[in-house]
Amino acid sequence: MGASRSSGTTDALGPDEEPDEPGRADGQGGPGGPDGQGASSVPLDSGSGAGPGSGADSGAELLAALLDGMDAALCAFDAGGTVTHWNREAERILGWSAQEAVGRTGFAGWAVRRADAHEVQGRLMAAMDAPGRQVHEFALLRKDGSRVLVRTQSARVLGAGGKPAGVYCAFSEVHAQIDLERAIALSEALLEDVSWGVVLVDVDLRPTVVNAYAARALGGSRTGLLGRPLGELVVQGVEELEAALAHVLAEGAPGAPAEFWVTLRTAEGERRRCWRSGFLRLASPLTEEPVPLGVGWMFRDVTAKKLAQQEADRLRFRTGQLHRAARTVSECEDPMEAATSLLDFALAGFADHVLLDLMEGERLVRTAATPADAPGPCLLVAGGSIPVRYGPGHPALQAVERTGSVRTSAGAGAGAGDPEGAAAWAAERRWPRDAAHALSTVLRSRGRTLGVLTFLRAANRTAFERPDTAYAETVAARVAGAVDLARAVGSGSGAGE
Repeated sequence: MGASRSSGTTDALGPDEEPDEPGRADGQGGPGGPDGQGASSVPLDSGSGAGPGSGADSGAELLAALLDGMDAALCAFDAGGTVTHWNREAERILGWSAQEAVGRTGFAGWAVRRADAHEVQGRLMAAMDAPGRQVHEFALLRKDGSRVLVRTQSARVLGAGGKPAGVYCAFSEVHAQIDLERAIALSEALLEDVSWGVVLVDVDLRPTVVNAYAARALGGSRTGLLGRPLGELVVQGVEELEAALAHVLAEGAPGAPAEFWVTLRTAEGERRRCWRSGFLRLASPLTEEPVPLGVGWMFRDVTAKKLAQQEADRLRFRTGQLHRAARTVSECEDPMEAATSLLDFALAGFADHVLLDLMEGERLVRTAATPADAPGPCLLVAGGSIPVRYGPGHPALQAVERTGSVRTSAGAGAGAGDPEGAAAWAAERRWPRDAAHALSTVLRSRGRTLGVLTFLRAANRTAFERPDTAYAETVAARVAGAVDLARAVGSGSGAGE
């Protein structure tokens, strides 16, 4: 470990601060690194005349071990400018060993070009007359003759009497220092208010750092979210998210971003969001074997984009269905057959059941329907039309009264919190037992109300929304035209007069 030479006097290696703990290391891996942190005062020697095995030898060996273990290059000069210390990182950067460097006066002719030596030496030794640390950049010479730009940080060394006894200089290659500064700047920028969320998750899958975007997306503050299980924040979808985080910890980051639909619990209620997420496994750079520190999770809220894409896909599909229905209906001789064929096309991806009730006088009569107990085509009611016994306030009757559309769900009825309650809700309205969402729209043609068209969805599907109403009304207009034609020509079983 002989990377340094003791001067035989009791000197202090460091600036004017009080001595720190010998084993303390900074971000550069040792005391007095280029970042200016760490131990600022280390004894060069414990005094002269100490015998073998004494505390003085142990102190010198400890000092040599500390200097050689640093990730930053370090050299020291006495008051006359003679090199007294030279560690292994300095040897790695410049190629000169400690035996070759220690004892030389200044850098002239070996570590610095002679033309630059006076200026470099003067700027380094000027630290003896100034408190604190001095930062400079120099072009030094390697042993092979090539040049390297280094950033130095120098400070005076105080002797036993408190007077300047020399200078120490810690240095590193400028590109390495710039890389470090860039990495720090990048991490700080990512954790500020950028346009995507950044969450650092520990090995227990709990947030340890949250940036402003992520805090807003998760519905909390940057400090209030720390250490809380994700299950407290995410109502639905947390299992998939935690499984992805656990996979990254065990196997590494996936090759492409993943999208997660989650439901969040907020003060305004539950919100469903879609997050496009990327993951990075974080490992400690200070260990020989990579030790997982957690996961870096970056995400953007793409809910609006996904909903718009889904709506465009839905509209494209429904337009295609109406186009195919129009071509099929044009080949039907019976207008009522055309009406039921049109409803078969409309049902695909839209609803589970459809009911066609036509007006006969003041009553609604069931004219066509899909099977109540299983999926199937819409067929005319066999054996003649059957009057329906809808009670007051029924959605179909409301649609006739309003000359419009009515949406309703089992969640709006009493006792709908369980399957049996929902089945009772549907049975009360004369609908199939699995119906949980309904959309009734009136049939109008030539200024007259011809009946009502009711679409039904099961509980495993979402409730009808405004875009669904527009589609249902488009279908109803075409069905009304077919029904009106059937009445006009007096054909079609069950069409009524």
